[in-house]
Amino acid sequence: MAVDSLLLAVGMALLVAGGRFLVAGASQLAGTLGVSELTVGLTVVAFGTSAPELAVNTLAALEGSADIAFGNVIGSNIANIGLVIGLCAMLRPLLIDSLILRRELPMMLLATSAALILGLDRIRGESEAYDRADGVIFLLLFSVFLYYSIAEIVRGRRQDPMAEAAAESAHRDRFWNAGKAALLAAAGLVLLLGGAELTVAHASALAEELGVPRAVIGLTIIALGTSLPELATSLVATWNGQTDLAVGNVVGSNIFNLLFILGATSVIRLVEVPVEAGSTDLAAMAAFSLALLLLARAQGSLIVRSQGAVLVAAYLGYMAWRVVG
Repeated sequence: MAVDSLLLAVGMALLVAGGRFLVAGASQLAGTLGVSELTVGLTVVAFGTSAPELAVNTLAALEGSADIAFGNVIGSNIANIGLVIGLCAMLRPLLIDSLILRRELPMMLLATSAALILGLDRIRGESEAYDRADGVIFLLLFSVFLYYSIAEIVRGRRQDPMAEAAAESAHRDRFWNAGKAALLAAAGLVLLLGGAELTVAHASALAEELGVPRAVIGLTIIALGTSLPELATSLVATWNGQTDLAVGNVVGSNIFNLLFILGATSVIRLVEVPVEAGSTDLAAMAAFSLALLLLARAQGSLIVRSQGAVLVAAYLGYMAWRVVG
C-alpha cells in the first residue's frame, strides 16, 4: 500500500506539471497563430486532457470491462462540472464567454441528452446499453461539433490583420515561436498522460486493497484520476486569469467524452449501463450539466465563489453516496 501511495503522489505531481506546460503551450499557440484562447480550450486542450479517458476506455472495451468504461466517462463528466468548475470558481469567479453560452453549452446539453436517451433503452423494450448504432450517432454528432470548432478557428485566422501584414522575417519568428509552443504543449501532454496512467493504476490498486467495490471504481477513482488533467489545466488557467481557457477546457472535454470517447468505445464493444444505479448516474450527469447552464446564465454570466462551493459539495456528496451505497 505504501508503494501505491507514493506512485499515486508522483502521478498527481506529473499531472500538475503537465497542466502547466500544456496551458503555457496552448496559450502561446493562441497568441502566435492568431487563434483565440477559447477556441484552443475547446479543441486542442480539451482533446489533450481527454486522452486519458480515451486510453482507459479503449483498454476497458478491449478487455470487456464495460462497467469501467461507462463509469469513467459518466464519472469524468460529473467531476469536470462539480469538482473542476466548482474549484475554479472558488479560486476566481468565472466569467462565461458568450460563445460558450450560445453554442458550446447547448452542444454539451445535446450530447448529455443523447447519452441519457440512448442509454435508457427500456423505452424501446431493450436492455440498457450503448451499441454500435448508438456509437455511430455519437460520432456523427461529434463531427458536427468538430466542424463548427474548426470553422471558428478558420474565421479567427482570416480576421487576423497581423498575419496578413507581417514581413518574412517576422513570419519566421512567429513560426519558430509556434514550434516552441507546440513542443511545450506536447511535453505537457506527455506528462499528463504519464501522470494519469500512474494515478489511475495505483488509485485502482489502493481501492481494491481497501475493499472498494469494482462497480464504483470506474465512476469514482478512475473517473477522478482521468479528470485530474482537466483539474490541473483549468486551475492553472484560472490562476493565470485565463477563465476562457478553463471553462472552455471543461465544456469541450465533456463533449469529447460523450460524443467521441463513448462513441468510439461503443463502436468497439457493447457498453452496458450498470444495473445498479447506472440510470441514476446518467441522471446525475444530466443534472450537473443543467446546473452549469443555469449558473452560466445567472448573475451576468458569472459563476461566483459561493456557487462553486455548492457544486463541489454536490459532487462530494454524490460520490460519497455512491461509495457508501
